[in-house]
Formats: sequence, structure tokens, C-alpha cells
Amino acid sequence: MNATDRTPADLLSSALAADPGRPLVTFYDDATGERVELSVATFANWVAKTANLLQDELSAEPGDRVALLLPAHWQTAVWLLACASVGAVADVAGDPTAADVVVSGPESLDAARACSGARIALALRPLGGRFPEPPEGFADYAVEVPGQGDRFVPYAPVDPEEPALIVAGREFSGAEVVERARAEATGLGLTGPGARLLSGLPYDTWEGLNAGLYGPLATGGSVVLCRNLDRLAADALDRRIESERVTATAR
Repeated sequence: MNATDRTPADLLSSALAADPGRPLVTFYDDATGERVELSVATFANWVAKTANLLQDELSAEPGDRVALLLPAHWQTAVWLLACASVGAVADVAGDPTAADVVVSGPESLDAARACSGARIALALRPLGGRFPEPPEGFADYAVEVPGQGDRFVPYAPVDPEEPALIVAGREFSGAEVVERARAEATGLGLTGPGARLLSGLPYDTWEGLNAGLYGPLATGGSVVLCRNLDRLAADALDRRIESERVTATAR
């Protein structure tokens, strides 16, 4: 990875330049049986479209707060990088009343309605599917994002020293996210390009976000992100670790 990368969006740009075809995020939901694999290029395309939606349709600017009321999921990872691309602050499980934009999964819609700004709802259905009917008061992400542009250019440069992430009451700048992800990589078993980390941790702590996204991205590795991993039998988990060529786990 590029030593000059200062923000999570920089890390994604470097990954895209280095090897766009390699896997970056492989997602399992063991409640539904869903599996989806995103290459660096596919993930970056989702990020670009989402960042364009955030900047152009939702009028988000650097420093705006985006409350992410979402579980550990590949689309959550996309939103985290889209916020970083725009310069908005990704506030994980944040207070909707303090947010400029709220992004909600189907289980937190009532809480998300407290946001007086823009509201986006994610159905979190397999293959990024839509809601059968959009929830009242929300735009359906799966309806809005496909028509967005495949390339993203921020209107204002993103300052790596400005706030980029809030999780579990702790605020991080973009530079701090990158520095801490790199510093903690070895402890996660991320030893460099090609490392493959299976994470069953939720996204509501730094540890979960680092194992489930930032650490692999910062080191040229990839993540097997598992939601509802507690529903998977031990022998099935062993088979997944083998079939996915996992080199380290965080559970």
C-alpha cells in the first residue's frame, strides 16, 4: 500500500490502482444464507456511486455528520468509505437528532425518523435488493444509488486531520483511522498483501470496524465479513475458513 495515504479513501484508491480484480470484501449472513464477494473494483464502484449520492443528492459537505444505524454488512462498509470520500463524519450508531443525514437498516427506522435531515433506508436484502415499498419518510438506497456516477470527485479536498469517524463515543480523524489500522494490523494477523481475515465482530466498536474493514484495506488484505456468525455450527465455520483461505480470525 502507498505510505503517503492519509485517509481511508486514499487507501481504497491505492488498492484500486494496485490490483482492482482481487477480492476485498466477502460477506456472509448466516441468518439468510447470503454470500456476496466484492472485488476492489466492484467495491470502489459502489463507494463512488454512494459518495455521489451523498454529495449531489443529499448535499452533504465536509464536516457534516452521517449517522449510520447499520449492522456489520458490506453495504455499511461502502457507506463508511463514501463518507470518507466526501469528508463527512461517519457516526456509527450515532444520535439521529444530531445528524445531518441518517442511513438506516430496516430494524432502526423508528429511531432514524428523529433525524430532521435527509434519510436513507437500506433493506439489506441479498444482492442489494429494494424494499417492497420504500419506508415512509425515507429514500430507498437501492432505488437511488444505481443511477449515480461511477466516478467520484469531491467538491472540496478532504482534510486528513479533520474528524472522519465516530464510534463508541470516540472521534477519529481520517489520518488517525489509517495510522491506527496500520499499527494494529500485526495484532490481527494481517501480515501484508494476501492476508485474509474472517471477522464476526459487530461494527459498533473500533475493533469491529478495524477487523471488518480498515485493517484489511490498510494492509492490502481482504476480509470475510460474517453477520450472525453465532448461527453457524463449528464444523461449518471450519469449512468456511478452509474454503475462503482465511489466514486469521477475529470473533
